[in-house]
Amino acid sequence: MSGSAGSGGATGSARKRLMKEEDMTKVEFETSEEVDVTPTFDTMGLREDLLRGIYAYGFEKPSAIQQRAIKQIIKGRDVIAQSQSGTGKTATFSISVLQCLDIQVRETQALILAPTRELAVQIQKGLLALGDYMNVQCHACIGGTNVGEDIRKLDYGQHVVAGTPGRVFDMIRRRSLRTRAIKMLVLDEADEMLNKGFKEQIYDVYRYLPPATQVVLISATLPHEILEMTNKFMTDPIRILVKRDELTLEGIKQFFVAVEREEWKFDTLCDLYDTLTITQAVIFCNTKRKVDWLTEKMREANFTVSSMHGDMPQKERESIMKEFRSGTSRVLISTDVWARGLDVPQVSLIINYDLPNNRELYIHRIGRSGRYGRKGVAINFVKNDDIRILRDIEQYYSTQIDEMPMNGECGP
Repeated sequence: MSGSAGSGGATGSARKRLMKEEDMTKVEFETSEEVDVTPTFDTMGLREDLLRGIYAYGFEKPSAIQQRAIKQIIKGRDVIAQSQSGTGKTATFSISVLQCLDIQVRETQALILAPTRELAVQIQKGLLALGDYMNVQCHACIGGTNVGEDIRKLDYGQHVVAGTPGRVFDMIRRRSLRTRAIKMLVLDEADEMLNKGFKEQIYDVYRYLPPATQVVLISATLPHEILEMTNKFMTDPIRILVKRDELTLEGIKQFFVAVEREEWKFDTLCDLYDTLTITQAVIFCNTKRKVDWLTEKMREANFTVSSMHGDMPQKERESIMKEFRSGTSRVLISTDVWARGLDVPQVSLIINYDLPNNRELYIHRIGRSGRYGRKGVAINFVKNDDIRILRDIEQYYSTQIDEMPMNGECGP
């Protein structure tokens, strides 16, 4: 919802006081009082076909920002969310955008601006996946691609356009991207967009939007320029602050087992099986195919394991998770879909059958949130060509990963 800068006398002057540069360090950003927490997707009042898409995507429980922001955005409020990546921010606005669409109307109803082409494409893919059962049309409008293709796609009709400010403005100017039906503008990673010099283009795009357009702004930091922008673009915005749950490797003993070849990993795992079942263990593989293969191989060797990945039907995943949480099943083989937010207190052993593809995933797999501070053990199976990755992880987290003692004594 637009509003001229400083709308409303008293609030306008109060805002301007906030804007004084020297005060900026003192501005404490807190979540607005009227923000309720909605703990499940089912209680958010979302359309049925969207809920199906959310669960099929692999989401079970909304993250902190999703619990607070989705309902406010759906209500039509302007929202400023201070949030970093890794908090579920992209799905927050994607779910909200999809909920607000009229699929029967083949016109652009939501516009999402992002600082990089990669992020815009990632947002587009996420929207298409979450909106899989809705028949949603979504296009990524980014520089460095064929303009003719953009024009063709936009002429066909797109419910949502995600893009970088320069190309989006170009398409609006060419009248290929029509703005008359736009109800919502999302500015993702707004601080990054300003850092990249997109300020003028964002303002240019905004001038073409209908006066009542709802604005959602996501930013990890809130510098002076961002607050200036929110003053110009937003009416009485709701503020939501979400701190990332800092994961830590404290209290986690980390080991590696050198395996010369991929085939040796399986034998090593079988040798460790008795250690695994003392408490509960999660074994991570990098692909769904590997999860299925390893599960089958373990069962053939008469070991009891359960497994889970994103391709399994929601109901099946829920029942596997339930069994694992209750302790009925003790060894779970999984992909990274379950590294984030998988919190089972009894798990004190993590095995990386495959080292993760990037170092952020390492801490999501084995880290513990500081609130719980539980002890644990992580064992990494390392082939010769993985040594470099292991050393990189050690350096990145300033941690030590020792070779596992041969007697297998690696208790927490």
